[in-house]
This record gives sequence, structure tokens and C-alpha cells, in this order.
Amino acid sequence: MSPVCEQSKFRIEGPGSMDTRKHRPSASDVQELRRAGGEWLRKLREQRGLSQRELAKRVDADYYTFISQLETGRGRIPPDRYRVWAQALDIDAKLFVKTLLQYYDPITHAVLFPDERSTTLASEQEIRRDGQVDVRRG
Repeated sequence: MSPVCEQSKFRIEGPGSMDTRKHRPSASDVQELRRAGGEWLRKLREQRGLSQRELAKRVDADYYTFISQLETGRGRIPPDRYRVWAQALDIDAKLFVKTLLQYYDPITHAVLFPDERSTTLASEQEIRRDGQVDVRRG
């Protein structure tokens, strides 16, 4: 069974599929994923007891409004800053990047982690203290 990105409702085909153009997310899919990723970041920040200003200082961002922009899906964390962000949010860097990849590049995530469930709505997620994400079942 191919992983399905429930947030954006596009299917990521398995190894037998060669034409990836028809599986690329639309602009609205990308925006939905960014919003969900931002919500995950916000939940993680709040769980750590950090304000946007405090997090901005920890990641050496010039403006705390950058944190707000990310949390509302209007941007991405630059890849060269992943380790800094992971450290600032007290989460394992590999887990941080793996989770971000679900939102920033779900096709690559599905290739790298084919046996894992793809992105779910951030509102359906519970972030454990260790940074792991549990999905709440209705």
C-alpha cells in the first residue's frame, strides 16, 4: 500500500511508478503541508515552554516574527539551520528533520521511510516530551 499524505490528499506511488509529475503536490497542497508543519513547530515550542522571542534568540533569528511566519506556514526552516533548531527545541536532530521532511518534502520522506505512515493533520498529533509524535485516534 502506498503512503498517502492525508493532509494534502495526494498519493505517493511506490517503486513501480516512474512518472512522478502526476504525483507532485499542488500549490494548495504545499501550503496545507506548510501550515501543518508550522502547527507542529508551534506545538513543540509551546511544549518546551518557549515564547517566539525566546526561540528566535536560541536559533539566532534576527526577528521573532520569523518564528510566527514559520508557525503559520509562510516559510521553511533553512536546511543548514536544522541542527540549531533541533538543539533549541531540545529534540533529536534526526527526529526533527525526519518530521519536518513529512511537511516540507513528503515525497522524499516516503522514499526514505516507506513503511511509515505519511503526514497527518497536526491537530491530530500529540507531541511527547521526547519529541516523538503520536497520532490521536477519534
